[in-house]
Amino acid sequence: MIEQREYSYAELVAYLQNLAVKFPFLKLTQLGTSVAGRPIYSAQIGIDTKKVLYAGGFHGSERLTCLVLIMFLENLCETLTDNTDFSLTNARSALFGKSVLAVPCVNPDGYEISLNGPATAGTYADSVRQILGNNEHKYWNANVRGVDINHNFDAGFEILKQLERQQGITGPAPRRYGGQAPESEPETKIMADLCRNNDILQLLAFHSQGEEIYWQYGEYTPEKSYRLARLFETASGYKMAAPSGTASHGGFKDWFIQTFRRPGFTLEIGKGENPLPPDQLYSIYARLYELFLLSFAL
Repeated sequence: MIEQREYSYAELVAYLQNLAVKFPFLKLTQLGTSVAGRPIYSAQIGIDTKKVLYAGGFHGSERLTCLVLIMFLENLCETLTDNTDFSLTNARSALFGKSVLAVPCVNPDGYEISLNGPATAGTYADSVRQILGNNEHKYWNANVRGVDINHNFDAGFEILKQLERQQGITGPAPRRYGGQAPESEPETKIMADLCRNNDILQLLAFHSQGEEIYWQYGEYTPEKSYRLARLFETASGYKMAAPSGTASHGGFKDWFIQTFRRPGFTLEIGKGENPLPPDQLYSIYARLYELFLLSFAL
């Protein structure tokens, strides 16, 4: 079982690769690379073309989301191998007719910058230092070019840019700068293409913190989203909410709902200040355990 500690991105990849060896039905695929050349992986359980997508690590300082998703993958693999229950429901039966698809870390460069500083940015190190200024590297959320991946999707992008200007955000920054155009970053395009090229039934994007569930994006929100969000709320104790300001447009969940008219959710895991300490991992996962079941069983 994954430990409650900090992992480098290379260690995360190695952990996923070991899971794929231990559980041969876990299919690990390199989707592409980040700006700085780090591989971005998906992990799939099941062979059905209809998929439920889980994604984390959009923001560098939200590393615990990556560990939560890897813990979920390992837990599900174990229950499928033993043909036992996942939250009181037989895992094989719950997965019938669909597959689980997860991208544990969308933004590996941001992950490493937040964890170990600008030196991990390679040829972009000086640029990152300049963007960082006097800010502490542990709060870095953007990718290596100073673009916030979860503000770089084509959903209300012009409104987002207006909100950025109102807040004085006019160029690359440690957080909240959406870039010059939607999908300008390879990390964003990887996730958008993944959805375009697969039959994604619903999406769960993991962020931290706040213990909230964002479930809507204006007129594009399907009716089913509200019912699912209420079930997720009951299962986890997290509260249904609506984001505000620059968080209300340009996100992966927003783009998915607008583009496919299917349920999409952002889960803000845990409480405290990012980066959340690793010793919260097991308690956070325990709160989400039943929610994970509902997400692929319904």
